[in-house]
Amino acid sequence: MKSKAPLLMMEQMVMLLVFALAAALCLQAFVKSDELSQRSQRRDEAVTAAQSAAEIVRHCQGDLDRSAALLGAERHGGDSDGLLVAYDQDWNIAQGTMRYHLGVVLEDSGVDGLGKAQIWVRDESAEESEAELLRFDVMWQEEVDSRAG
Repeated sequence: MKSKAPLLMMEQMVMLLVFALAAALCLQAFVKSDELSQRSQRRDEAVTAAQSAAEIVRHCQGDLDRSAALLGAERHGGDSDGLLVAYDQDWNIAQGTMRYHLGVVLEDSGVDGLGKAQIWVRDESAEESEAELLRFDVMWQEEVDSRAG
């Protein structure tokens, strides 16, 4: 009578291989889930910061000096006038090392009495294709001199 030990050993090796494969797939799913969770958390923080900036700019009716003082932002020039706020990885206003930038740029709405600004948030540590977390426009009413024109 032949021993069934080699067959039993082969069966156990196949089962071990199946379990190892299942564990590797589960681990890969957990890693992907963690990446998605972190990306969602970054986007949520960016939305909160951008909404605060939008409300401040609307409240100040596009006055960038007042908005900069309330936001803790710096004015920047270049092609267009705007504000820039740097944040560290924990979304505190950065003094040295920055990870995120929030920008506010005034734009012409093309309508008298309507102010417009564009607000954006970038993750400077991300790849270029994923660096911009969000971008949107904010508008507010401005006083129009009815005597003009």
